[in-house]
Order: sequence, then structure tokens, then C-alpha cells
Amino acid sequence: MLKSLYIKNYALIDSLEIDFEPGFSVITGETGAGKSIILGALSLILGQRADAKAIKQGESKCIIEGQFEISAYHLENFFAEREIDYDANCCMRRELLSSGKSRAFINDTPVTLTDLKELGSMLIDIHSQHQNLLLGDSRFQMQIVDALAGNRDLIRDYQLSFRQYREVQKALDELKEALKQSKEEEDYLRFQYEALKEAALTEGEQEELEAELETLNHAEDIKSALYKVYNLLADDEHGAVPSLKEVLNTTHPLSRIFTKAEEIIQRVETAYIDLKDLSAEVERLAGDVEFNPDRLSFIESRLDTIYTLQKKHNVSSVAELITLYQELSRKIEAIETSDEQLTVLEKELQQKTETMLALAKKLTASRKAIIPQFEKDLIAKAAYLGMPNIRFQCEVNALEQPNVCGTDDIVFQFSANKNVPLQPVANIASGGEISRIMLCLKSMIAGASALPTIIFDEIDTGVSGEIADKMGSIMKDMSKDMQVLAITHLPQIAAKGNAHYLVYKQDDDKTTTTHLRRLDDGERLKEVARMLSGSVLTDAAMENAKVMLGF
Repeated sequence: MLKSLYIKNYALIDSLEIDFEPGFSVITGETGAGKSIILGALSLILGQRADAKAIKQGESKCIIEGQFEISAYHLENFFAEREIDYDANCCMRRELLSSGKSRAFINDTPVTLTDLKELGSMLIDIHSQHQNLLLGDSRFQMQIVDALAGNRDLIRDYQLSFRQYREVQKALDELKEALKQSKEEEDYLRFQYEALKEAALTEGEQEELEAELETLNHAEDIKSALYKVYNLLADDEHGAVPSLKEVLNTTHPLSRIFTKAEEIIQRVETAYIDLKDLSAEVERLAGDVEFNPDRLSFIESRLDTIYTLQKKHNVSSVAELITLYQELSRKIEAIETSDEQLTVLEKELQQKTETMLALAKKLTASRKAIIPQFEKDLIAKAAYLGMPNIRFQCEVNALEQPNVCGTDDIVFQFSANKNVPLQPVANIASGGEISRIMLCLKSMIAGASALPTIIFDEIDTGVSGEIADKMGSIMKDMSKDMQVLAITHLPQIAAKGNAHYLVYKQDDDKTTTTHLRRLDDGERLKEVARMLSGSVLTDAAMENAKVMLGF
């Protein structure tokens, strides 16, 4: 249950801290006093979307914090799965910054809004006026029936199975489409593959061939130049190597009388050895260079094949052609093994479909089993709320294709008057009738779901007098098993609360602020009297209020 609420710098609220009681509590106040502001702040800690405009003007941050007693609701797994410290007194907090960013916390541990919303959905149900529109929504009607049937675990198992079924179905559809395209281009793929396979390309081949081609095309020039270099190095009369030999012969005797000549000898010997080796290498290279017309023809043909393949596939290297060859190999292999893949997926889809439909069948049986009692209870509750001639029927129709809720389509059929045929409830129910039906439904599912807290935001719209009194009795009866808060404009409902809170505004020269406080017995008497008579309290209104409150 909601134990307390703290709000700071939200909309027209400077700072507000209020404790709530178990049982049935009511919140009243003038129109525009700020009841919607209180609910707006509460919705933030339940994970709803935040708007930086909600921050009080002139402030940089607002804080909303709710304290909840959760010891009776077996939520330990929720905390353990998210590595959040569990405490029976749970604190949910939301901080909204003027930059538009927000932060969420559970027991001072930062969490995602998804986590905050999931926990909030297990703690509070806020029924606002716009939710009455949900009555005509088939998904909402399905949720009502599932809640009454206790299908929560079965729905979870079915939806997991349905997601798995859809994933396999999607994979199968994608494979079929890919295979269709592949089959259409298989001949072309094989043609490309065979051409590359026949080429038998190797990494670095192109660069080596291009270098060899350059050598063959200039063989005579290269050979002539190398022999000239050789002669310059090794010619007996003018070559560098014999000259260095003569330098050594001249320098060796000098070393006996000139010690520094030894360094010259060492350096010349090094140069002599290097140049002698170099001249031998140049002579060998010159001998190796020969013009080979057959080799030249082979290289030109081979390079022509490489260039043609590169142009055809719009690439610039042999490495890219090799990569393409490998990709084509994989595609062809996939085509060749596609029938096996198709068979595996089709078998898996069949298994997933059978599992999903078996769970859907259980859902259908569970829903149909609860419907007779559901119809009977709703008619009885609606009759108590001034609809004695109501007829109500919950139809279950089979869908052609399963969806996330199963294979059923549920339609609430309704008639409030005799001799008026049943029609979908949203088509014919008036505002007051919808309010009463929604209260009946909420009271029924509240008992089934064991939700800690429910808040009714003016669910009494369109009713008054005796019917309002009975609606208040239903809410009070609900509060035996859960915490119920009702925002109301009707004194008949306000008088039934165990605790009474007032929302009001205060103005000064600069600002308007919204406040919320619990009323004592004397203040409550005046508030109920005001709701009966208006701004001017009459003696009759005060007497009526005393009767309603049992004072």
C-alpha cells in the first residue's frame, strides 16, 4: 500500500509530504484546486513519461518520492533479478531536471523507467476518467476476463510461446524469400564462381607479374646497363675493384711507418670486399636477364585475365577477387543446403505452432469457464447500482489467426433497458452507465488480482444521489482487502472514507501553490457540508453532513 508521498517543486507544489492510511480514503477539493497535479506527480514514480515543463517555475529540479509497504506481495524475485536491495518499506523516487533528463530510483538504487513502471504496475492502479473509454477496447475486455480467470501465468507462458512462434515464422519467411532470389540468380552466381575458380588467383600475384613484365619488356636495356656497371666495378684497367686492390697494396707497407694508415687499410678492405661481392652479383643478374617471348606472352595473357575480372567485378586488386570468390562459394553452398535448412525451420515452426495453440486452447477453456459467473456477478453489481434491467453477455469468438492474446476475440454485449437488443457496450452505454460498469469491473478484478492500491479519479462522473451512495459502498467494501483512494466531487462518496484529504490552493502576491492535507473531524464535517450546499454553508447542509458522517 501507499504509505506516504513527498513532492517538491512539481507544477504548483512547493513542497508537500502526506501520509496515507489503509482502507478507504477520499480526496476532495474545488475544481481546479490541483487534484490532477497530485495524480500527475504520482504517475511519475509509476514510470510515466516526464516533461520538464512540469518543474515548478524558477526551479531546476523536482523530486517525487513514494513510500510503499510491500511485505505481503511476494516481490522478492523482482528485486533479486535486478540486484536491488529488498526492503518491506520500499521507496520509489523520480527526479526530473530542467534539462529534460530524469532519474529513477528504487530503494536508492538507480533503475530504468521500465523497471519503475513494472514495479508500479504491481503496486497501484490509477483509474482516471479517460480509462472509461477503454471499456469498448477488445484488449481491455480480454484483460478483464483474464484477470478474473487468474490467467496471469498462463498468459505469460502463451505470450512467450507466441513470440517464439513469430520469430521462427519470420526466419522461415526470410529464408524462403532469400532462397527465391538465390534460385533466380543461381546460374549467374555459378558462372561467376567458375570463372574465378578457373583463374586460380593467388595473393600478390598481380604485383609480381607486373614487375616481371616490366623486366621482360626492357631486357636488352637492363642487360646492357648491368654489364656496364660490372665493367665499371671490375674492369682490370679502370674498374673500382682493381683500383681498391692497388690502394691496399700501396697502403700496407705504409702502415709500418705510419700508424694511422691501419685505419685507412681497414676501411678500404671493407669497401673492397663489398664492391667485389657487388660486382659478382651484378654479373650474375646480367647473365639472368634474358628476353623470353614465351614467358612474355604468358604474363601478358595472365594479366589480361586479371584485369578483365577486376573490371567485370568493379574491384582493383586480386585480394578483392579472392574475397568475392569466397563469398560466391558460400552463397552457392547455402543454395545447395537450402532444402535442409528449410526442412529444419518448417519442422521447428510446426513444433512452435503446436505448443502455442495448445496454450491458446487452455486460455480459451479458462476464459469460457469463468464467463458465466462473470456475467452473473456483473449483472448483480450493476443492478445494485441502479441498472435493474441490465443484460450483459461476454462473447468469445474464434480468430482466424492467433495474436498476442491467443485465438479469442472477446466482445462485451450490453443493454440497459428492456426490449433493447444487445450491442457492443461502447456503442450504447451512457457516461453514467459506463462509470458504474467500470466500477463493477474494477471491484471484481481488484479482488482477483490482489493489487495493493487502487485510485479512482472521479469514477463517479454522471451519477448522483442514491447511486453515488452505493458506489461509495462498493469502494468501501473493496477497501477491506486493499487500499482504496477516491478523488470525488460527491458528498455521498466522500462521507464513506475512513480518512478525508483536501486539495486546495493558496495565493499570495507572487505565486499560487497547491496543498494537500488530511482533515480532522470538524474540518471534514464542513467540507462535506460545502459539497452539499456550495460555498455558503447552511444549517441544513451541516445537519445532513452530520447524518452522512454518522456524527
